Amino acid sequence: MSVTELRATGRSQRKAKGDGHLRRAEILAAAERIFVECGYEGATIRRIAEDVGVSSTALYMHFRDKSEILVEICSEAFSQLIASNARLALADMDPVERVRAMLEAYIAFGFDNPNAYQLLFCPSTAEIPPDKQEILNGLGAQCYALFSDAVAQIQAAGRLRAEDHDAAAQVLWSGPHGLVSLMILRSSFEWADRKRLISLMLDGLFRGLVK
Repeated sequence: MSVTELRATGRSQRKAKGDGHLRRAEILAAAERIFVECGYEGATIRRIAEDVGVSSTALYMHFRDKSEILVEICSEAFSQLIASNARLALADMDPVERVRAMLEAYIAFGFDNPNAYQLLFCPSTAEIPPDKQEILNGLGAQCYALFSDAVAQIQAAGRLRAEDHDAAAQVLWSGPHGLVSLMILRSSFEWADRKRLISLMLDGLFRGLVK
């Protein structure tokens, strides 16, 4: 069972003695929820272990500390986004359709994985240790570079209204991020139909930036 599948299963049952090694995916799924609910400081190894149903000692067999757990969660999420962008970057398709497909995949990832999304893009600066943040910054830069390069292809085709393709890429990325993060963090707001909002936002962005 993958981490993505385990995210939907909730708290694990207590492991019976002798059940063997705990799968890393169970730890990651539980930790992902607890990091979001309790913050980095509140997400202790003991709390994660109790949620999974094992001892802290058993958890330490898989991870040295909670920062290593957090980095693995975020690295896995970034890897999914990088793989999606890389696949679309190689696809034989119209450059505008490619960029829109990248944004739609990004939005879908956010709504399908709200906890992981918050850990990637909505943490406080104090939640991730500086040395670990450097690792994640590198993955984030790799993911964004694929997207910015795709926007550059729109410019190369003479269809981008902005002179600076990277500035245009940042605007195109910021719009979906704002929508996803607000809808996740402000779920009690009476939002319009999600699909309608996504379509309206993307249509507005592309009409303003693409000829």
